[in-house]
Amino acid sequence: MENPATSAQSPSADTQATPQSALYGLLERLRRTLAGPFDRRTILELRRQIERQSALTRRIEAALAGADIFERASMAAGMGTWQCELPSEQLTWSSGTYHLFGLPQNCGLVRGDILRSYSEDSLSRLQRIRGEAIRNGDGFGLDAEIESPEFGRRWIRISATVERRDGEPVRLFGIKQDITAEKTALDHMRHLAEHDVMTGLANRTRFQMRLADMCGPDGSGGALMLVDLDGFKEINDTFGHALGDECVIEFTRRLCATCTGAELVARIGGDEFAILFGPSSSRQAIERTARQVVDAGKLPMSCSGHVFSVSASIGFAFAEAETPTGLFTKADLALYAAKADGGDTYREFLK
Repeated sequence: MENPATSAQSPSADTQATPQSALYGLLERLRRTLAGPFDRRTILELRRQIERQSALTRRIEAALAGADIFERASMAAGMGTWQCELPSEQLTWSSGTYHLFGLPQNCGLVRGDILRSYSEDSLSRLQRIRGEAIRNGDGFGLDAEIESPEFGRRWIRISATVERRDGEPVRLFGIKQDITAEKTALDHMRHLAEHDVMTGLANRTRFQMRLADMCGPDGSGGALMLVDLDGFKEINDTFGHALGDECVIEFTRRLCATCTGAELVARIGGDEFAILFGPSSSRQAIERTARQVVDAGKLPMSCSGHVFSVSASIGFAFAEAETPTGLFTKADLALYAAKADGGDTYREFLK
């Protein structure tokens, strides 16, 4: 019969094996020990081994519990982990990443297929930034747009780290997170900051930014047209501001339908509008647009049961490397010239 003491004291490969095989080996030694004569040293050694195995089991259970909590928390936060082996491009995703892309967890991951989820612009930026990161050994971050079969269009934030061995890139890994709500909120805030609430046109802030791009020695050039409704104050005083707002909204609709060749249409005051044209717009085209705006303004308006007509005065000027203030002043002088001629017409600034 095998000596139980020798068996318990001798080093065993079980201590280097998996926790499950080590536990089976420990139980087998315990069975043999109990079947043999009592030996205090053997019992003490087995007790120490059981305590070590119990501690290892608790650590494994804690790690698995922590991993499960992390996985559930990640999914709740709309995020997941990922890694991509190099150069094989083999992907490994957590459950949260599958969920983010609206894919079942048992589906095979082929990177070429996954890339089709990205919008054209996002894919182009991803390929460029990813390639640079692999070459330089740097991580990268990117906000990208994807199309999910389950959730439709959404935005994700990708963070990536490059792992290298002996100077060669062997793996990319990181986190992907759903930022659709954040992106929607930011876009809405940006829209509110750059657009007139009532008409939806660009507001004065956005107009001034675009005007600055046109002007100066390095500006793109183009033309500025200013439009002002004639007698709008009387409409407000007679029918009230609510009807005046209806009038502005209706005129905005006509203005947008007429100025299809403009780069920007903005509301810069109560009944004041500004239209920016690019450098390719000819004088003839701008004059034709001005005439159409004047004609559109005179068409009868029906607001809150009242039918009336308004007219518009227009002034325009071409950018000639002056400052934004200089170009605005030129167009404003042309506008006042139109009003001085009785309104319902347009004028160009002439030196």
